[in-house]
Amino acid sequence: MVNGSLYLTTVLIWGTTWFAITLQTGDVPAMVSVFYRFAIASGLLLVILKWSGRLQTINRRDHLFCLLQGMCVFCLNFLCFYSANHYINSGLESVLFSMAIVFNAVNGVIFLGQRITYRLACAGLIGLSGIVCLFWESLFANDLNTATLLGIGLCLLGTYGFSLGNMISARHQKRGNDVLSTNAYAMLYGALTMLLIIVVTGTHFTIDTTVSYLGGLFYLAIFGSVVGFGTYFALVGRIGTGAAAYATILFPLVALSISTLFEGYVWTQSAVVGLVLILTGNVVMFFKIPSRPKPHPRAVLD
Repeated sequence: MVNGSLYLTTVLIWGTTWFAITLQTGDVPAMVSVFYRFAIASGLLLVILKWSGRLQTINRRDHLFCLLQGMCVFCLNFLCFYSANHYINSGLESVLFSMAIVFNAVNGVIFLGQRITYRLACAGLIGLSGIVCLFWESLFANDLNTATLLGIGLCLLGTYGFSLGNMISARHQKRGNDVLSTNAYAMLYGALTMLLIIVVTGTHFTIDTTVSYLGGLFYLAIFGSVVGFGTYFALVGRIGTGAAAYATILFPLVALSISTLFEGYVWTQSAVVGLVLILTGNVVMFFKIPSRPKPHPRAVLD
C-alpha cells in the first residue's frame, strides 16, 4: 500500500513537471532557472527539517556523496533537460527520460551488485517498446536534424546523471541516512555548483516576473523537487533502483494527457498501441500471481 502510494505520487507529480519546465524556457538562461529552483527547494526543505527536528547530522564522507549526488541529479541532470527544451518538445524529453529504467538496471549491477530479474527485464522491454510506439512519429517519421540530435543527446546525458544519483541515494539509505536530509543537502550542493558555473561562465542573472514563469518555478521547486524527489528516493530505498525507475515509463502518459488538453496533441493508432504496452509492462512489474499452497503430506495420504 505504501509503495503504491509513493509510486502514484511520483508519477503524477513528475508527469506534470515536463509541462512546467516549458514555462521556464525563454529569456532566463537555463542554468539560472535551475539555480532558482534548487536554491528555493533546498532552503525550504532545510528550514522545515530543522524546525521539525528531523534534519539528520551526517559525517564528512556522506556529505561528499551528497555533493556528488547534487552535481549529478540537481545540477547536470536538470541543466541538460532545461537546455534540451530549446531543441525538442517536453513530450519527447519525458520519453528519453524513461531510459532511466535501463541506466538504473545497468548501474545497479555495476555499483550495487544487484541482479536484473526476469520480471524487471520483461517489464522494461515491454514498457520501452510501448514508449517507441507511443512516440513513433516523433522519433522516426520526421527527419532528425542537428538540433533534434543535440536535444536527444542532452536528454540522455541528463538521464544518466539522474541514474547515478539513484545509486548514491541507494547507498545513503543502506547506511541508514534519512532520505529527506540527504536530499536537502544534495539540493543545496547542486544549487551551489550551478551558481559556480554561472559565475565562471559569466552568465547574467535575470528573472521573468510573469505569472507563468513564477508559477512554474515554485511548482517545480516545491512539488517537483521537495515532494517528488522525497517520494521517489523513498521508493528507491523500499523496492530498489530498477523497479523504482519503472515509474519513469508512466511519466509520458501524464505528460501526453496534459499535452492533449493544452497543446492539442493528437492520438494515433501507434500511440494507442504504445499506451496498452506501457500499462501491460506496469502490470508485469507489480502484479504477483499468488502461489498455490502445497497440500499437507497427511492430506495427500488420506
